[in-house]
Amino acid sequence: MHFAPDLQAKIDRLVRETGRPPEKLLEDAMAGYVAELAQTREMLESGYDDLKSGRVKPIDGEEAFARLRAKTEAERKRPA
Repeated sequence: MHFAPDLQAKIDRLVRETGRPPEKLLEDAMAGYVAELAQTREMLESGYDDLKSGRVKPIDGEEAFARLRAKTEAERKRPA
């Protein structure tokens, strides 16, 4: 595979530091990426299914920001 020079330099550094062949490093990286992608897709599909079925009710964007602001403000006021 061919990578941009900066990425190739990072791969080369990891090969030197770990002593692992580049193929194994890339295989591990792709396995992690694919697993994370599958988990993200599952989470998004589950959320969409919950919305579609009515198990979860959507909230207005302004309301979401208001809740986030209130939660942030409460955290700031909480003693450390």
